Amino acid sequence: MATPQPTYDDILRLFQETDRKFQETDRRMQETDRKIQEVIEENRRINRQVSKQISELGGAWGRFVEDLVAPACERLFLERGIPVDQVSQGTKRHHAGDTLEIDVLVINQGHVLAVEVKSSLNVNDVKDFIADLERFTTFFPEYAGMQLYGAVAGIGIESGADRYAYRQGLFVMTQSGDSVTLLNDEHFQPKAW
Repeated sequence: MATPQPTYDDILRLFQETDRKFQETDRRMQETDRKIQEVIEENRRINRQVSKQISELGGAWGRFVEDLVAPACERLFLERGIPVDQVSQGTKRHHAGDTLEIDVLVINQGHVLAVEVKSSLNVNDVKDFIADLERFTTFFPEYAGMQLYGAVAGIGIESGADRYAYRQGLFVMTQSGDSVTLLNDEHFQPKAW
């Protein structure tokens, strides 16, 4: 027996059903796209929030490390025969559209010691700080007639950063127990900038 041929109405119903399924699929895809965009926006909001919290935590951690190093400077440099009259934290100056910030500034009658403080000190940090020391008197001209020394401090010190800083004539400080200590031996001669 022969299969009956579909009528025009059968073909029309089939096309209409197919069209309805395409429209439903399109509606579902648009709904999925909308949900994906909502998730993307929520992820962006969360990322901004987490980035802000990390930044605030980093700032708080940096202040904590500076607060650990600053009081130790007075004791450590007195032990090295360098009297200390003043210790300042977060000293920032602007000049010709540029900014220089010194984490800890130690001053006496004839010497200025600029200290760069990092939670984790690496060789690039040391190089950047040396460049800052080279331009120090441009930002702090009141200290131009004094001996300028540099020091780097890190709670953690990445491999070789301490030796590199030492060879460049910088004092090197790190955490030791609940205090801060100088890693430079008694033969160390600091470089004056």
